[in-house]
Parts: sequence; structure tokens; C-alpha cells
Amino acid sequence: MKKRNRIINIGLLFGILIFAFSCSDFEEININPTAANADQVQVEYFINASIGGAQQNPHIAERVFVLYWKDAGRMDRIGTLSEGFVSDGWSSDYYNDYISKWLRNINSAISLADQKIESGNVKEYTGNLKQVARIWRAYMMSEMADNFGAIPIDGFQGENPTYNDVKEVYYFMLSELKEATEALDLEVENPNSLKDLDPAFGYDYAKWKKYANSLRMRLAMRLSEVDASKAQQEFEDAVGGGYIASSDDNFKVQEVSGWSDYTGVMTRQWNNQYLSPTLNNLMIGLGGVSSVDQLSADKHMYIKPANYLGLEFEDHFTKLTNDPSAGYWFDGLHSVIDPRAYSLYKIPGDFEDPDFNKYPSWNSNATTTERALIIGEQDTDDNGETDDIDVEAKFTWNAPTTGDWGVKGSNNKLRFSGALPRLSHIYRDGESQRIFFGSWESYFLIAEAAVRGWNVPMAGQAAYEQGISESFAYSNVSQHLGAYLTSQDYNRVGTSVSWSHTTEPPATVSMTFNDGYTGTAGTVNLSYPENTIYSGGVVKNDLLNKIITQKFIAQVPWLPLETWSDHRRLGLPFFENPAIENPLTDMPQLNTSNYLTNSVNFYGQRLKYPSSFSNNLPTQYNQAVSKLGGEDDVFTPLWWAKQ
Repeated sequence: MKKRNRIINIGLLFGILIFAFSCSDFEEININPTAANADQVQVEYFINASIGGAQQNPHIAERVFVLYWKDAGRMDRIGTLSEGFVSDGWSSDYYNDYISKWLRNINSAISLADQKIESGNVKEYTGNLKQVARIWRAYMMSEMADNFGAIPIDGFQGENPTYNDVKEVYYFMLSELKEATEALDLEVENPNSLKDLDPAFGYDYAKWKKYANSLRMRLAMRLSEVDASKAQQEFEDAVGGGYIASSDDNFKVQEVSGWSDYTGVMTRQWNNQYLSPTLNNLMIGLGGVSSVDQLSADKHMYIKPANYLGLEFEDHFTKLTNDPSAGYWFDGLHSVIDPRAYSLYKIPGDFEDPDFNKYPSWNSNATTTERALIIGEQDTDDNGETDDIDVEAKFTWNAPTTGDWGVKGSNNKLRFSGALPRLSHIYRDGESQRIFFGSWESYFLIAEAAVRGWNVPMAGQAAYEQGISESFAYSNVSQHLGAYLTSQDYNRVGTSVSWSHTTEPPATVSMTFNDGYTGTAGTVNLSYPENTIYSGGVVKNDLLNKIITQKFIAQVPWLPLETWSDHRRLGLPFFENPAIENPLTDMPQLNTSNYLTNSVNFYGQRLKYPSSFSNNLPTQYNQAVSKLGGEDDVFTPLWWAKQ
């Protein structure tokens, strides 16, 4: 903790000096003999300030990481970008910090390194610091381009920048990563004091090189659907240079509690961090590992049969969505579920689990598991007795859709707080390491490249299974890996695990349910959803479905921006539509005639530029919009995304 505070304090101290670098020439600040000069200011301070700021303090993290990315990437059920909503205030805060702090700092690092090198006022490691700064700048630019679209390449050079389209930005980032990795000198030894100023790798240049290559693999794959030749060329070159292949090399930054740039991005207690319906449908039935084998004996009584769908409450649960689980309350635990489910999310009412999260600490919402379904307009009959149905949610597993549930939603109190699985406390207590790139992603990228026929160092199946193995190890469920990899069981959207099992699921599967009001048993033919964005909805279990399904689960909970980007690029995995008992204000194009289909127009594709940009720099704003290929709108796809 002391080391982390020192890093933070250096960044804050250096913020006081940031005024000096609005000048294009560092010699200008020598006019004031008390001002910091280029000899006193070090490149590593700027790099540290940029990496630290990008961790997102609680104000930014709640708005961007949680309310934007986790919703758009379907790692939570919130209802912002997934329903076409953006906030100009949230976007402004993020955009302004990116421009005025994070990107300015990293560009200042590069400029300062260049001036030191040119003047000969260098340390042995100055050249390497410049390359690290270029690598980190490439990530920062990718984050901004993947959120907004057109951004400047030539910013912070003493004049208003020119905005470049997304293709130009990607070509620049890929070139920067290639040049920076080639220029890194892995033989350079650093003083111990320098290591403290790099919160990711402690200035281990071999690890920075692996990260740069893995990041280049990620960005190259982003172009796979629109610029396949460039994507293949860049990917093959990057993968041959070494990549993040083990958890020891993961790009991760230690989080802290309290309020600072390093405060955990999911620590705000009023955010519930629910299991999303997207993730739930991917994990139910996937992998063939029974809950009996995963849970202690005292929980076995709650496990339901494999073909059981739940309780049907027709007046309280919407079915106006293409979520295959919609309309039912699952009054128990699933017979088979991905082993990572119980590691990532905690069962409602399982208060003996040391990782159960009880936020917010100031009330009992998280520990209140008995909730009501309100019957009719009156809560009581003539005798003063309640007509409501009280439902016990303890040891149940549900993830209702977002959207407008109308009267059904108003009368349904089961969709909130202690009734739903919530993210494990280990990701919320400010003691985790935030992951920007995990080893599993390298392997899933290689697996996808192999499927595309690119020249990669591993066979597709080997890379796919290694990616799953890395993810299982991270979630501490490796004991289930062997059985999992051979499973041919379908999840709720029709995808299985086994690489060699590509048989498509049947059109329907017979399921049992009970009427929630009367207890009457029934059967229903459950249809697998048609993901009409991908192959017209007829392909659910090919290799790409498998890879992206596993990649999605592995990225939870740290990389929602990547799951959002994969879906924008491929339409995978299946994202359910929000419910529309009433029309959605920000997404009226989704209606009762088309809600069973998927469309890129039913999901937020980008953030609109903030009004501060259009109001203060109208010329630059108009230039940026002209590079989008469409209006400055939430539903305008980026260049590399499905159109």
C-alpha cells in the first residue's frame, strides 16, 4: 500500500507541473528560474500519470466502466447503451479527462524523451521509456477510438489537431506498436527507483514487448471483417514476436480502496453489479459439469432437473424479448452450469460464502431475499390480508432482461437487490488487480486467427483449449477442466464447448415448468434464439461461436469494452434484446413486430461526442463527424463494425 500511495503522490505532484508542457519548446520555461525545466522533469513521471489516470477514479469509473462499458458489453443489466441511452455529462467527463490529462501526459512523455535524446541529456533507459510511452499511447488511442470513433493522431503539437477517421487511427496504432517493440532494448537494466513508477510491469521491458504484441493482435483482429489482408499481415507479424502467454505476464494494475485514480473500478457500493442475462444464457448448461459436483452438499437440495425451466408468472414476467429464459423465475439452481459462474457471481442468500458481496453496507437490500409479486391494484383484501405473492429468492439463480417491463415490472419486486446473483466481493473490495490484457485473450485471438486460415504458432483447437485453461486457472476451477473441454452439452443459446462438436442444436427442446400462481405442471418447447446478425441466425455452434463464447466468459468482469467490441465486430455472442412492454424512448426502432430478431440498430454502437466539443470547437467537431461515415449518433457503427 505504501508503494502504491507513493506512485499516486508522484502523479499528483507532477500534475502541478503540467502547465509547463503547453509550450512546444521546453526552453521557454527557463525564463522563470523557479519553474521546472527539462532536466528536472522526467519521462517516467508522465507515463505514470497517464497510466494512473486511465485507471479511472470513482467518478469516471462509475460512469464509463460500469454504466457504459459493462452495460454495452453485457456484463451487467443496467439499461444504458444496451437501450440506446447516453449521458452528455458522463461522456464529457470521460472525454475531457482523456484529452486534457491521460493523452496529454503520454504525449508529453514522448515529446520529452525526444528532446532529451536529441540534446544528449539521456539516461541509459530513456529510449526504452519512449517506446513504452508509444505502446501505452496506442492503447489509450484505441480506447478512445473504440468509444467515440474519429480522433486526432497529431494532437498536442502546439495547434488544433486534425481529426482522423477510424481506419487511419488503427493503421497509426498498428505501426506505432510494431516500431516500438522493435526499438525496445531488452538488455537495458533499470535502477530500482524506476520500477516503482510503472504500476503495470515495473518497467520489465520484455513484458512490455509481449503486451505490445498482444495489443497489436487485438487491434489487428478488430479489422478482420473490413480489412482482412491488413488484419492478417499485422496479426501474423505480431504473434511471431512473442505475446502474453501466461498469467505472470498479464497487464494488470493493483487497485486500492478509498478515492483515487487507483480506486477499484467496481467499488461503488450503490452499483449492484448483477449477473447479466447475456452471460447467464451463455453459462446455463455449458460444459457438462453438474452443480452437484461444484457445490457443497447442503446446497444440493436446491438443484433442479436439467430440463426444468422454472415458475411461469404470466402477469409479472415479460416475454416481449428474444431472451430464451424470459417469462420464467428459476426457483432453484441449475443442474449444469459453467464452473466459472459460481466463482464470478454469488448465489442469493448464500451468506456463509466469504466472497458474498453485501453492498450497500448501509442497508439490508443485499441480504433481503424474500420479495413480492404484487397482485392487482390493491395490496390487501377486505379482511386486511395481503394478496401479494411472497417469493423466496434464497438459493435461486436468475438474470432478468433490461428494458421496459410495463405494469409487469411495476408489480415485480424480484428483479432487484438480494434476489439476484451479484458479482463476487473479491472484485469489489479495492484489493484486486485490474486486468487490461489477460493471457486467455491471446489464445482466443490465435484460435480465431487459425479458423481464418492465418499463419499462427498453434493449432486452433490447442489455442482454444489453452485459452479456456487460462481462464479456469484465473477463476480457480481447473479441477473441472478435463470434463468441460469434452462436453457436447448446449447452453441456452445453442453452443457447446467441445471443439470437434459442431453439430447444430435441435430447433426446440422440451422443457418442464410450473405455473407460479397455481403450481400446475406444464411443458413447453423452448426455441434456441436466432442471432440474425450472425449468419442469418442459422449457425449457433460453429468454431467462431465457441471461441467468442469462451472469450466473453473469460473477460468477465474486467474487459467489458472488449466484449462490446467483439459483438460490434461479429455479432457474437448472442445479445438478447431489451424488453418492450412499452416502447423504449431511446430505441423506438425495436418494436413488437421485430423483437425476436437481432440488428446492429438494436444496440448502442458508440458514444456521441460531448456537447462541450461541438460547442467549443465546432470546426474540429464537424471534421470529426465527417469522418464517422454517419451521424454523430449512438447507432452509427464504427468503421470496423458490422454495418
